[in-house]
Amino acid sequence: MSLRINRHKEEAMYVVIRSYSGDGAAEVFDLIEQKQDEAEEVIAQVPGFVGYVAFRTEDGGTAATICRDKAGAEESSRVAARWVLENVSQTPEVPKVMQGETISAFVGEWSTD
Repeated sequence: MSLRINRHKEEAMYVVIRSYSGDGAAEVFDLIEQKQDEAEEVIAQVPGFVGYVAFRTEDGGTAATICRDKAGAEESSRVAARWVLENVSQTPEVPKVMQGETISAFVGEWSTD
């Protein structure tokens, strides 16, 4: 096995992180898991979309979207909020949102070569 690192140095990207906790947070991440294809389609259509990750935390979960610019990142938050409200049975607390421009970005890819 070998690991190849793909670095993104050419241009800065923009990241938005949405952290959900409290009432309704667990349901949000249950739905993301159950309706993964639908959630993926909604976020991936955002202009400038680069990547997305969602994970559970002790008190709910966190989702992060990477886009080529701030406008795309902010649009991803709008479409994510709309999707959540259209799909949950209990309206969750407003997520804590953090965003900013990347200073370093890379991903690894394992191969069996």
